[in-house]
Amino acid sequence: MVQGLSTATPPRSPNCNPHAERFIRSVREECTDRILLYNRGHTERILRDYAEHFNAHRPHQGRNQHAPHDDPGVVPLPAPRVERRQAVACLISEYRQAS
Repeated sequence: MVQGLSTATPPRSPNCNPHAERFIRSVREECTDRILLYNRGHTERILRDYAEHFNAHRPHQGRNQHAPHDDPGVVPLPAPRVERRQAVACLISEYRQAS
C-alpha cells in the first residue's frame, strides 16, 4: 500500500464498489422494500436468507444465468417436474428439479 493513501471508500462515491452497490440495490428492490422489518434480529435473519438465495439460487446475467455457487461446467438436464419453495419470508419463489 502506498503511504498516505487510504483503502476506505470515499463518501458519496457510488461507483467505487459496483459489486456491493448492485447487491445492495438488489436487496432493497427485491427484499427490504417489500417487508416490514420488526427488529435487528428479524432484519439479520431476512438479510441472511436473501444472501443465501442471492448466492445459491438467483440467476446472474454476468454468469450466463448461473448462480455464483453453481458450477459453470455442469449442464443441468431437463427436469420432468419442478418444485417451488418460498424463500425470504415468502417474498421470493425458488424453483428446483423435483427428485
